[in-house]
Amino acid sequence: MTDKALQLDGELIDLNAEAPTRWSLKTWFAVSSMAATSFALVSAEFLPAGLLTPMARDLGISEGTAGQVVTATASVGAVMALLSNVLIGRLNRKTVLMGLSALAILSNLLAAVGTEFWQILIGRAGLGIALSGFWALSFAVVARLVGANATGRGMSIVTLGVSLATIAAPSMGALISDWLGWRSAMAMTAGLALLAMVMQWLALPALPASTSNSLGDVLRLTRRRGIQLGMLAILLLMTGHFAGSVYLRPFFEQITHLETGPIALALLGFGVAAVIGNVVGGRMADTNIHTAVTTTAVLMAFAALALVIWGMRLDVAFGFAALWGLAFGMAPVVLPINLSRAAPDALEAAGSLMITSFQVAITTGAVVGGYVVDTYGAMGPITLTAILASSTVVLTLLQPRN
Repeated sequence: MTDKALQLDGELIDLNAEAPTRWSLKTWFAVSSMAATSFALVSAEFLPAGLLTPMARDLGISEGTAGQVVTATASVGAVMALLSNVLIGRLNRKTVLMGLSALAILSNLLAAVGTEFWQILIGRAGLGIALSGFWALSFAVVARLVGANATGRGMSIVTLGVSLATIAAPSMGALISDWLGWRSAMAMTAGLALLAMVMQWLALPALPASTSNSLGDVLRLTRRRGIQLGMLAILLLMTGHFAGSVYLRPFFEQITHLETGPIALALLGFGVAAVIGNVVGGRMADTNIHTAVTTTAVLMAFAALALVIWGMRLDVAFGFAALWGLAFGMAPVVLPINLSRAAPDALEAAGSLMITSFQVAITTGAVVGGYVVDTYGAMGPITLTAILASSTVVLTLLQPRN
């Protein structure tokens, strides 16, 4: 990167300036409000994993049909990710973020009180809009809050909410559902979104937009080689992750021959390592993004390959599941930053392409992983993860270093 500075959504940011070693209390509060929002939104996204059985029983539908509440969120989010930055135009980004939190509150409440399945689907679709809009804006907003050279550190805090939500939401949802009912669990996610909106109101500064994006602006970014390689890295690595990680439990049961208790401990280790990965990924991304992406892909490829070769051993299963978790925790930090480096002049538009890539990868990974496990057994999806993560390593070697 040869430019001394760039115009970033209305603010001039010096790319060569040293990132401040200490943030002010105001900056910490602002970044924390973004982390609280990510926790609230992702908790609502993953909550149904612990609620499908009572939800299906209460609504008189099959568990497979009830599972479409997840599909509704992801599919709407993938489409809206391309349009979100077009639709918000020149609106103040603080106002937009608070509006997205308000939409999440209403969506979660509708899902909690809806008596018909279609009402719940509408609520979940609204959540998909809130999710895609938030993540499409997140990188550009964090860059404005902390500066271009500290975005890795800032995004690691924001994505920490994702790791915590993926660990806590399914289990807490199941517990609350058993205690108070699944509708109460849904309603509590509305409370989390309300708390996040209050924090945004108190903590975020005014974030006026200097430009608005058209769909053409977003699509034109795909002509840049760096954007193409950044999107491909997300598609390869995240498709590999979601194709394999969903089937870690069957792998542990059938290959490692673990009982439920040890499996729970292994998955807990995966989650804890992911939290650590958020922090590690942020530090590495601010230092050398090329090295950060390569390291993330190498760790995931090595962990999956080790499980394929030596996964019948208990110590290997625990150790390399944690290593995989570490890589997964790094990925949501380093992959978006890697993509954004090819579009420092259009971070919001790049954010739309980033979240679309993630949503496509999640959907593709789920579909392909399901086919592979049905065809080749529990070893198949883990092998696919190793192959796709290794392909990402090769891709990073082809990517130009800026």
